[in-house]
Amino acid sequence: MVTASLAGKTAVVTGAGSGIGRSIAITFAGAGGAVACLDLDRKSADATVQAITGAGGRALALACDVSRETDTRVAVKAAQSALGSIHILVNGAAADDPNGTVLDLALADWERVFAVNVTGAYLMSRAVLPVMIAAGGGSIIHIASQLGRVGAPGRPAYCASKGALIQLAKAMAVDHAAQNIRVNTLSPGAIETRRLVLRYGDMAAARRIAGPKHLLGRLGQPEEIAQAALFVASDAASFMTGADMLVDGGYTTT
Repeated sequence: MVTASLAGKTAVVTGAGSGIGRSIAITFAGAGGAVACLDLDRKSADATVQAITGAGGRALALACDVSRETDTRVAVKAAQSALGSIHILVNGAAADDPNGTVLDLALADWERVFAVNVTGAYLMSRAVLPVMIAAGGGSIIHIASQLGRVGAPGRPAYCASKGALIQLAKAMAVDHAAQNIRVNTLSPGAIETRRLVLRYGDMAAARRIAGPKHLLGRLGQPEEIAQAALFVASDAASFMTGADMLVDGGYTTT
C-alpha cells in the first residue's frame, strides 16, 4: 500500500503565509517534504517556515507576487537552488474580493482577482514545469473552491476565477500527462481562516451564517484541507489527474 509520504520531495506552496496555504506547507513538511513557502508578505512566510523548522522540518521563505512573471521565475530559481528538484506545486495564493455584482465591482478589483487567482497559477506553473519535467514528473494542485461549481451572491469574480482554475487543471492534465505530470484542483468549502473574518466581520458570525450551509453543519478547518492536499500531492494519488477534489462538508450536494 502506498502511503501519503513526501519523503525526498520538494514542494512549492504559494499563499503559504496564512490560512490553508500555511497549513498545507506545515503538513507537507511533516510528511517529510522540503517546502518553499511563497507569499506576498515575507514576514508571514517567515512565520510558516519557523513553525516548520521548529518541528525539525526543512523549509525556505520567499516573497513573491504571483501575478508578476519576474517574481515567479526568481522565486522558483531560488527554491530550486536551495532545496533541489521540485516535485510538487500548490497554487494557493488568492486575492481578497469585495462583495458586489458585476455592476458594483470595479474593474481594478475584477482584474486583481484574476491576476492572482488565475494568472498567478498560470505563471507559477510556467516557471515550475520545466524543473518538474526534468525531475521526472510531479503533481500540481490549484486550490479552487466549491464556488467554482456553484454560484454565490455578490461573488462573480471569485466564482469565475475558481471555475477557471478547475478548467485550467483539466487542460494542463491533458497537455502534460505524457511527461508524468499530474494536475488537479482541490476545492474547499468555507474554511475558518482570515478570509472568513474579512467577509463576515468575525468568526462567530461566519460560523452562524455559513456553517449551516454545509451538510455537516459546520465550517472546515485548514488542517482538513491540508490532509486532502497531502493525498493529492503524494504517490498515493498516482492514478488521479484532471480531477477536482471537493472537500466542502457537503456544501454542493443539495
